[in-house]
Amino acid sequence: MQYRRFGKTNIHLSVFSLGTMRYLADAENAQKTIAQALALGINHIETARGYGKSEEFLGQALQSGLSVPRSQLHITTKVPPTADADSMRRYIDESLQRLHLDYLDCLGIHGLNTWEHLQWVQAKTGCMQAVQEAVGDGRVRHVGFSTHGTLEVIEAAINTDLFEFVNLHYYYFFQRHAPAIQLAAGKDMGVFIISPADKGGKLYTPPQTLKDLCQPYSPLELNYRFLLSDNRITTLSIGAAQPEELIEPLQVADSNSELTSTEISIFQRLENHQKTVLNTDECSQCYACLPCPENINIPEVLRLRNLAVAYKMTDYGQYRYGMFENAGHWFPGMKANRCTECGDCLPRCPQELDIPALLNDAHAILKGKTGRRLWG
Repeated sequence: MQYRRFGKTNIHLSVFSLGTMRYLADAENAQKTIAQALALGINHIETARGYGKSEEFLGQALQSGLSVPRSQLHITTKVPPTADADSMRRYIDESLQRLHLDYLDCLGIHGLNTWEHLQWVQAKTGCMQAVQEAVGDGRVRHVGFSTHGTLEVIEAAINTDLFEFVNLHYYYFFQRHAPAIQLAAGKDMGVFIISPADKGGKLYTPPQTLKDLCQPYSPLELNYRFLLSDNRITTLSIGAAQPEELIEPLQVADSNSELTSTEISIFQRLENHQKTVLNTDECSQCYACLPCPENINIPEVLRLRNLAVAYKMTDYGQYRYGMFENAGHWFPGMKANRCTECGDCLPRCPQELDIPALLNDAHAILKGKTGRRLWG
């Protein structure tokens, strides 16, 4: 296991962290998953108020005793932003009680996703007043935020200089937030990547086309290697549902950080394949088409179409697409069938794509079961 400095917190975290959104079958399963993570060298466990019984199960495991002393185990929990300080005081107290802890190594503002959330954390009498009190009395040692927001919101939150770390989405198949990582690194913030196996492409169950293109590696391994080759990134979350799911990721935990020539050639192969298959229908993800009068997140819809058409990542595309209109500020935007063919986006597209036609095709490919889930 490798360990990296988590920015200005000066904590050294394992390059993989145990995310605890999926180990919720029961307390015994949670405890076994935690024990396996520690045995494999993971020293960072991340939970959240919004993850069902996650905090409670972690607290029970801590009470029963773990193989690693508390001083060598780093624990993060996350609480949502609030418009007032009193709610945040209550959230922090409740999390500490459920975890049976006197202090948190890290507290994350969970889901700083909108401009309104940003106003709440910047207000003098808002939620950060309570957070700063907890830092002052030692109950919280370091403060950061997690986000599913737009690049612009993320950059603005980083620029408040209120935070020591950021949890965000960034993967081989989604590189939109690269400027945010650069901005965070420039401010010496720790960078935590959210769910690279799941939200990075459901890479634990890849389609055969993608598996063939990634040979001799697995798609999941390549995504981990892509991320860990970037030394600005501290740690990647593994949201294991059971202990066995920790084994494969840890096989790359001690790899050399630099990409090999073989890995570089595979990434080039993937890029060339997408360009060849999509040809003139490939969305370059420039985001110039926004805003959409119908509030369709055009670039994200077309990114999911890119992946489904080029790599047969249809299952992943349907999973993410199904969240539109069902997940609020965690995954905002309307489905592609809301397009009225108004044409506002057309003159803004530098590639001159027929965006309404592509949206119609994307909806045909990606419509499927909708559903809700815990957010992280």
